[in-house]
Amino acid sequence: MANKEQFKRLIVYIASFVVICCMAFCFIFVWHNLYNTNFGEKIGEDYFFWQKGNILLLVVYMLVYTIFTKSFNGFRIGYLKTAGLIGSQILGLLATNFVTYLQLSLLGRSLVDVVPLLLLTVYQFLLAAIWAAGANYVYSKIYPPRKMIIVYGNTNARDLVTKMSSRVDKYMICSSVSITEDLETIKEKILDFEAVIICDVPSNLRNQILKFTYDKSIRTYITPKISDVILRGSEEIHLFDTPLLLSRNLGLSFEQRVIKRAMDLVMALICFVIASPFMLVTALAIKLYDRGPVLYSQERLTLNGKIFKVYKFRSMIVDAEKDGVARLAKDNDSRITPVGKIIRKIRFDELPQLFNILKGDMSFVGPRPERPEIAKQYEETIPEFSYRLKAKAGLTGYAQVMGKYNTTPYDKLKLDLMYIQQQSIVLDIRILLLTIKTIFVPDSTEGVTADTAATDSHKLTPNSETKNKEEVSV
Repeated sequence: MANKEQFKRLIVYIASFVVICCMAFCFIFVWHNLYNTNFGEKIGEDYFFWQKGNILLLVVYMLVYTIFTKSFNGFRIGYLKTAGLIGSQILGLLATNFVTYLQLSLLGRSLVDVVPLLLLTVYQFLLAAIWAAGANYVYSKIYPPRKMIIVYGNTNARDLVTKMSSRVDKYMICSSVSITEDLETIKEKILDFEAVIICDVPSNLRNQILKFTYDKSIRTYITPKISDVILRGSEEIHLFDTPLLLSRNLGLSFEQRVIKRAMDLVMALICFVIASPFMLVTALAIKLYDRGPVLYSQERLTLNGKIFKVYKFRSMIVDAEKDGVARLAKDNDSRITPVGKIIRKIRFDELPQLFNILKGDMSFVGPRPERPEIAKQYEETIPEFSYRLKAKAGLTGYAQVMGKYNTTPYDKLKLDLMYIQQQSIVLDIRILLLTIKTIFVPDSTEGVTADTAATDSHKLTPNSETKNKEEVSV
């Protein structure tokens, strides 16, 4: 396995190059046989196939396809399941061919016939499905799942084991060892496996294990602590002969904030125009169902703890919290109406937040705004939860595209801090593209289970990392 590891990136590049060339060849065929001839009749002999303009058109198509598909993680063989890889490819192709249609229309000085591009897209979908299945199959044969051991500090590790066990094609957790064991015993057990997972282990012991696995060149997975996430955004300083890491903790610069606000305004206006018909239909459906109010507002927290009113389409029954107790939605929550289930599934309940973005209370990308009373509950066991308020609240965020609706608050906090520590305009654009993908992934909208809701505070207490040392079942 160690010898093959050095070729992993090369194999991914080769597989990506193959699918890029296949898609480009399909486009060449359609362009040359169904579009180029007509263009040549209109504009002249400059549009023959192998002349420079056609080569440039081909290069542009390959670049656009590569950029969009990479943004949707469409080349990540071995990382995504086959279904996810196909979905990412489909989204990349839809975006690419839409841009290409606009490009061809500009070249032809009028709207060109869309049928050839539609047929091209359908054929490319089939090709993408074959490529994804074949690439993942070959990858799994070359790189079978590693035999792994987990070193754990408390029972929180059980959740991680469950998640990783859902990808038996990639991870094979064969054993576990508690930190109550002697350090030398832990090291001996680690040597029997190809990889190790370090989960909720105290820093001093974790550092010793990490140095050991580094020395033995053993792949190591670590669940980060809040301090680790903050450290990831640090800069290297070389003014002295002692290495320094600088963590500025200031967020975006002035010019970046100006650009981000301008992007928010422009995109919110465009989205509002496009979404208006859907918003009207949604409003009518809600009103006709139970004659109740279409919108509802709630107090939420944004940058520096400022409280604002967030707007949403009502997806629950009227007076869903008439007892005054704030509760998260659960799986099969009886308070959610039939209309609400649909609009929550396709995210239409969030559309009125475009008004919040125009007002400046929210941005398109940032940590999701939390209710003050729920945030207060979390802060009782997770004091760092307030760190999320170092950035303006967002319609979508890193925690939304990388996590799920039922991802635990502590994990969402770490994901939000990863964004805050590394936020940039480029990262915002990538998150927006990945948000489009999450709409097509059903499990990203799961609710909080009753057990999760009841045990969040127990499971997520950072200071409880070594209090419970029960054996983890594997």
